[in-house]
Amino acid sequence: MALSYKARRRWSLVVLVVGLPVYIVACVTVMNWLGRPSFWVELLVYVGLGILWALPFRALFRGIGRADPGTPPDRGSGGA
Repeated sequence: MALSYKARRRWSLVVLVVGLPVYIVACVTVMNWLGRPSFWVELLVYVGLGILWALPFRALFRGIGRADPGTPPDRGSGGA
């Protein structure tokens, strides 16, 4: 079953506020365990991990910045 618009907004907020910091701490911790690679290798790994975290949540974040598709359009609100 697909999530409603409101549920996707709530879950995307949880992912950004809780999940992303946890993922960042985990990535930095693992990189510290592996030792210090050269600057370019480290940059490549962090850029790859920065892209990798968003791939599973692509469907969750899609359309979140737009208006709720379930609400009727605002007609004639009478103000500017």
